[in-house]
Amino acid sequence: MSDKIPPLIAEICEAADVKIGGTRPWDFRIHNPNVFARVLYDGSLGLGEAYMDGWWDCDAIDDLLSRFLAVKADFSIANHLNPANLLYILQSKFTNMQSVRRAFQVGERHYDIGNDVFAAMLDPRMIYSCGYWEYANSLAQTQEDKLHMICTKLERARGERLLDIGCGWGGLAAFAAEHYGVAVTGVTISREQKTLAETRCAGLPVDIQLTVYRSLTGSYDKVVSVGMFEHVGHKNYATFFKTVQRLVEPHGLFLLHTIGKTPPVSETDRWINKYIFPNGHIPKAGEIVNHLGDLMVIEDWHNFGHDYDLTVQGWRKNFNRAWPLLAEKYGPRFGRMMQYYLAASMANFRAGRGKLW
Repeated sequence: MSDKIPPLIAEICEAADVKIGGTRPWDFRIHNPNVFARVLYDGSLGLGEAYMDGWWDCDAIDDLLSRFLAVKADFSIANHLNPANLLYILQSKFTNMQSVRRAFQVGERHYDIGNDVFAAMLDPRMIYSCGYWEYANSLAQTQEDKLHMICTKLERARGERLLDIGCGWGGLAAFAAEHYGVAVTGVTISREQKTLAETRCAGLPVDIQLTVYRSLTGSYDKVVSVGMFEHVGHKNYATFFKTVQRLVEPHGLFLLHTIGKTPPVSETDRWINKYIFPNGHIPKAGEIVNHLGDLMVIEDWHNFGHDYDLTVQGWRKNFNRAWPLLAEKYGPRFGRMMQYYLAASMANFRAGRGKLW
């Protein structure tokens, strides 16, 4: 096998201390030798699709991918641009991939895949964002602690009106209504999320709407957005922040909770874009600050991105436990897709690429 490994692949594996056909948890096991050509041609997209197709395996995919990211393997492969890669880069830079027309695509292709999958994978409140592990030792407690932290930072007061942009399955909305006595309007672009959120928030002063943030009207004491800004897109940041400014009371507060990235990372990973979060864009800190301009004053900037690796480990543990009951409905390729997604997410934060603000 070693004489058939392309020089660039061999160089990357050596730098990352990865052996093809090795016995360590992070070593490659190759089932189809065409995997190398596929990776050289399509980069991360080819690597992820090859795993979904069963062309290779690894006992610790998260360790493997974090090692590749640590040696910037994705940048090395990117130097071998093909027309599809180049088109993706140009499209990401110059096209508004998060236009109104495309707004519901991520809901339809990811959040609507099945509430049973997310209910099995996430904590009891179904919070699909980073937990806060400072004092907790379980996934459920990390999310409870994070929700308390959000409400504390927002200086919640009983009877206030809270707008939750990107409310998911209503976890934060229900929590804020239950524990802090606020009236919550939650918005989502996922029909499946709206249906389950309404059930989970029944009997509480919570209104769940299926709409885009651009269409929102009204006035709110506080506004929060958790794990949604990654779907806004850099061409829409000004619109997003102007919308928030229009909706929040003059002396109100806005809390933004988002994954961030560090330079020189630019476009969203092609595999993630195709299979998990279409049209997404992870912001750099400078992009957020520059687009806020004179609209708002930043009072607090909190980074706990190191907790995301632990959070996704908890999701993977839950998913693996539930998979025997889900496998017949979703099939093996979906299972491998989810395994790769969760491993890639862990690797991104473990290698220091991803941040959480």
